[in-house]
Amino acid sequence: MKIRIYNAKIITMVNGTDILEGEIHIDGERISFAGTEEEAKEIKDNVTWDKEIDACGNVVMPGFKDAHTHSAMTFLRSYADDLPLQEWLYNRVFPMEAKLTEEDVLWCSRLAILEYLTSGITANFDMYMENEANARASAEAGFRTVLCGSINDFGGTIEEIEEEYNHFNDYNPLLSYQLGFHAEYTTKRETLERMAWLAHKYKAPVYTHNSETRAEVDGCIERYGKTPTAFLDSLGMFEYGGGGFHCVYMTDEDLAICKEKNIWVVTNPASNVKLASGIAPVQKMLDMGIGLAIGTDGPASNNCLDMFREMFLVTALQKVSIPDASATDANDVLYMAASGGALAMGLKDCNTLEKGKYADLIMLDMHQPNMQPLNNISKNIVYSGSKQNVKMTMVAGKILYEDGKFNIGTDAEEIYIKANEVIKRMVNG
Repeated sequence: MKIRIYNAKIITMVNGTDILEGEIHIDGERISFAGTEEEAKEIKDNVTWDKEIDACGNVVMPGFKDAHTHSAMTFLRSYADDLPLQEWLYNRVFPMEAKLTEEDVLWCSRLAILEYLTSGITANFDMYMENEANARASAEAGFRTVLCGSINDFGGTIEEIEEEYNHFNDYNPLLSYQLGFHAEYTTKRETLERMAWLAHKYKAPVYTHNSETRAEVDGCIERYGKTPTAFLDSLGMFEYGGGGFHCVYMTDEDLAICKEKNIWVVTNPASNVKLASGIAPVQKMLDMGIGLAIGTDGPASNNCLDMFREMFLVTALQKVSIPDASATDANDVLYMAASGGALAMGLKDCNTLEKGKYADLIMLDMHQPNMQPLNNISKNIVYSGSKQNVKMTMVAGKILYEDGKFNIGTDAEEIYIKANEVIKRMVNG
């Protein structure tokens, strides 16, 4: 399908958050042109378009990437709130997750996809269980998902992780898979050593929850005499890079390891403040040149999958914790949410809007009061933007959400009914 989007304010992310007045052409799944109206003249007159979209001066930019989430945990939204992390996890979350079926994960993942789309999220980095159901939900919806291994002492084997790695990296063009485990504190040393071996076998990065709480870090030091980052690095876990989710309590040595080993940090501010885990040192990481991305974490700990709220919290929490009102510029945060997330997840063809890249993009409505006046568009998006501004979400050249309507092959009301049935069965069963 050939699509032309014109009269747009384009943030390509090729040159940071600079605005390009022009148009974007899409041929199938990929972008065939992104440039000014003048540059597009010779092309557009010689093409028969299947669809032409007048952006009416709205912003078109790469979609946001939710670089850490647990999609199917939508079933626990507002079920286990106002509790400290360990009590929340062990007494409320784990017992309910033990009741999940593959069919439950399918419907609860579909619910999450609806929410991602309304927030301008075009891809997610999903660490959860029943990956076959998760993959099916994304593939059928036309949504892009990177699955992440989540082995721990409660389930899964290295053999299963290797099987998933090969299976899901050859499953569907919209699906990919990265090696991962839940966390150091939930995974015995033998398993971690074998995970490092697997990373070396495939020359692949490894991702995990890392240093989310002070208790987690103190426990690792007590067990191994090192912080989680230093301990995992000593096992050879990050010889091919990887990522840490949360990274709230990081020493200077930890940060130096992240920089040296190309370990991406995925910050999750809403979850971290809601669970009183703390505030990650994002500005310090920025100053060191560490790769940064943004995640929502799961909808049981957040409780929403909203990239606008995350972006605001990333910058605002740095300003108040340092304290310095100039800390963590909104333009850096916007880059983290879109391009940084893509690179952290291994989606190298989804980070910018330029010829040859996937047409994973969003249109943001500037004709809303919260976006006026247009003094600084990129800062408007971070500081005053919200889901109400998401006019269109496109993945691989297909419009999945536009003007409040979904196009994912499953009726939204049916998804809501099924998700409610899941939690009712668990509570009453």
